[in-house]
Amino acid sequence: MKFFTRTLLLCLALGLAYADPVPQHDTAADDGALPDRCKGIEFDAITPDEKGNTFFFKDGHLWKGFHGPAQLSNESFKELDDLHHIGHVDAAFRMHDEENKDDHDHIYFFLDDKVFSYYNHSLEEGYPKDIAEDFPGVPTHLDAAVECPKGECMANSVLFFKGDDVHIYDIATKTVKTKMWPLPTCTAAFRWLEHYYCFHGHNFTRFHPVTGEVTAGYPKDARNYFMKCSDFGHGGDGKIPKCSEVKLDAITTDDSGKTYFFSGTMYMRLDTHRDGLHGFPITRAWQEVTNGVNAVFSYADKIYLIKDDQVYIYKSGAHYTLIAGYPKSLMEELGVEGHVDAAFVCPNEHTVHVIQGNRMRTVDLTATPRVVGTDVPLPLSDIDASLCGDDGVKVFKGSQYFRYDSPMILAMGRIAVEPQPITSAMMGCQD
Repeated sequence: MKFFTRTLLLCLALGLAYADPVPQHDTAADDGALPDRCKGIEFDAITPDEKGNTFFFKDGHLWKGFHGPAQLSNESFKELDDLHHIGHVDAAFRMHDEENKDDHDHIYFFLDDKVFSYYNHSLEEGYPKDIAEDFPGVPTHLDAAVECPKGECMANSVLFFKGDDVHIYDIATKTVKTKMWPLPTCTAAFRWLEHYYCFHGHNFTRFHPVTGEVTAGYPKDARNYFMKCSDFGHGGDGKIPKCSEVKLDAITTDDSGKTYFFSGTMYMRLDTHRDGLHGFPITRAWQEVTNGVNAVFSYADKIYLIKDDQVYIYKSGAHYTLIAGYPKSLMEELGVEGHVDAAFVCPNEHTVHVIQGNRMRTVDLTATPRVVGTDVPLPLSDIDASLCGDDGVKVFKGSQYFRYDSPMILAMGRIAVEPQPITSAMMGCQD
């Protein structure tokens, strides 16, 4: 939440019109000697580093980020050439293993039968190694690789691609399961903001990292999305709105620490700021919720989305899954009726605070049936969204927010605290 106020306007400006990444950047330079990805390159590998910078590899060259000309790979990762004398990368990924800090965020490069581990662009001691030593059961001469954290896959995993096979490597158990998915032959793979992309030729295809299911409408030309090239791109120059125009419908942080905000029919992950920020349709993650939300809160590995008089409950897992029997009515699920403006659950608690107009009602989520506990007036009304965290309760109203140390102080207050206006320094909006 601490970076929410720095990023919301950037999110609104860059993301809310699109369903796929559209980084804003310069056209790649072509000086006659360096490869130009705007001419339709088939990438060898794509990976972010520990700072979130994305590298695109082709033969002995790479591109840093979504703009700029190609550079020699050995200028950034010199040992790939010095030690192995190979001018290309077969596959690469950034390790996601928060339980093992020694490996977390390291970049792994695969060249023929060898693997290189880098951190902060420095080769780790003892590398290169045989692939079989570090990743037993994974084949050599790979085509592509991509990390898949627990919550998106069933466990912290790496997806290795070779030909028609996908080798799913469990990081903790060091076991491999091999599957055949209906994908093109991937020469590179990339995870970006919880979405998975298989690159083939100058195109890419989005796929589900657990089932391999291909999303409708693919493949698409990478030049329209991952770089800006003349005669390519699906437009949409996002204008930064005025700070006085900021408005969101809901915000929540789930038990795994993922923070989402909702505006209109779009949502955005706020805790992915390292790798970029981008808006996606709510239906991409919660496909049954088709017309935006009124309120959202998280509790016990579930996320509750409220729209009109309906409550949709999704269980966390590899991806959010609607619980059987839902949606249900507000009265049946929470014991309240009428329009809900906002709702929140504080960390390690089991009470949801439901804000309706200028009143706040509490409901014990462990009780059956659900009934309203307390019903108290609030010192303000027309609240748009609310969130409870370690730093207290924040309620959002238009382009301002109000902070209270606890739900009790919010409930007992008879005079609204001084509002904190959203400013350009906080969020990059226009004053």
